[in-house]
Amino acid sequence: MGVKFKGDFTQQEPIPEAGIEAAVRVMRHGRLHRYNTVAGEVAETVLLEQEFAAFTGAKYCLAVASGGYALGAALRALGVEHGDAVLTNAFTLAPVPGAIASVGARPVFVEVTGDLVMDLDDLNAKILSSGAKVLMLSHMRGHIVDMDALMQICDGAGVQVIEDCAHTMGADWNGVPSGRHGIIGCYSTQTFKHVNSGEGGLLITDDADAMARATMLSGSYMLYESHGAGAPAEAFDDVRLDTPNCSGRMDNLRAAILRPQLAQLPAQAAAWNARYRVLEDALAQVEGLRLIDRPAKEGFVASSFQFCLDDLAAAPIEAFLASCMARGVQIKWFGADRPVGFTSRHDSWRYTEAQDLPRTDSVLAGLMDIRLPLTIAPEDYRVVAQIIREELAAVIP
Repeated sequence: MGVKFKGDFTQQEPIPEAGIEAAVRVMRHGRLHRYNTVAGEVAETVLLEQEFAAFTGAKYCLAVASGGYALGAALRALGVEHGDAVLTNAFTLAPVPGAIASVGARPVFVEVTGDLVMDLDDLNAKILSSGAKVLMLSHMRGHIVDMDALMQICDGAGVQVIEDCAHTMGADWNGVPSGRHGIIGCYSTQTFKHVNSGEGGLLITDDADAMARATMLSGSYMLYESHGAGAPAEAFDDVRLDTPNCSGRMDNLRAAILRPQLAQLPAQAAAWNARYRVLEDALAQVEGLRLIDRPAKEGFVASSFQFCLDDLAAAPIEAFLASCMARGVQIKWFGADRPVGFTSRHDSWRYTEAQDLPRTDSVLAGLMDIRLPLTIAPEDYRVVAQIIREELAAVIP
């Protein structure tokens, strides 16, 4: 066995000191609930919503308990009902079809390409065959489809787009921030996302009616006028009495932790991308390994790295993963027969209707995934690449 890597692929950076200090202030005064303020005080949750709206260029923002909650609230805000078909990527993580199923709707999976983005030809076909009027588009693992082409298809077919931006906070397509093409953008602040509150989410939109419904769903009671980045009061005239309370707005403690991280996000994004480029350069031209094409219009934030072993069967892939792990390099595989950790796939979600997705299955069969924590220095990723090259060479026939 050659050199062994000693980094930790699950270790996040510490919360910034400014976030720790802000959290301590909230704990000292005890007003953790989003509507618990004193005269002249603006809640941390409201400040985060205002700052994230400005960051993305959205009119309105709602901070919520999780990214999954944001997705479910977005569906309800658009009037998705029991039995409705909702389009989504065949390659995504379980919270996406889970959100669709949670409102009683039916996920209709759209094939993905070898570059891990939605297949627009299949999207066209599935719009026609399903009659769906909502697409929950997952920018899975930070890969952004041609949003101009996708929106042309969806606008022409009368399909509303919810963007799942759990992996693309701070990213853009052709200069337009991720989450700003569709009617609603949803983000996650879970520990392994681009900002970290342990769990949490954000929802943005320019649509006052959608934001009013999402706000009432989040448990605003009749306190919606205190939302500094919320819809105008007149948008609540009807929905305030017609919308159920499904409490899920973020608390002040988590918002306090997140605000300094949001300010640091552009610098963090550059640091992630530097690590991505180290791996990409070191793994280019490796026999049997295919890198994912990143279009020039895609302004990505690469907190993870994917590559494909398209020509390897399951047994040599398993041997490759085991040997990499023995040398300290943790790689996730989306092609395993059984879900492991977060790497489940569409045939693992038995609460959805089984669907025939041969292209996606072929892609996932060889798809590898590595987290890129900033706690690992850029130069150390050259060691990671060296181990991958050596262990892959050992299993290629």
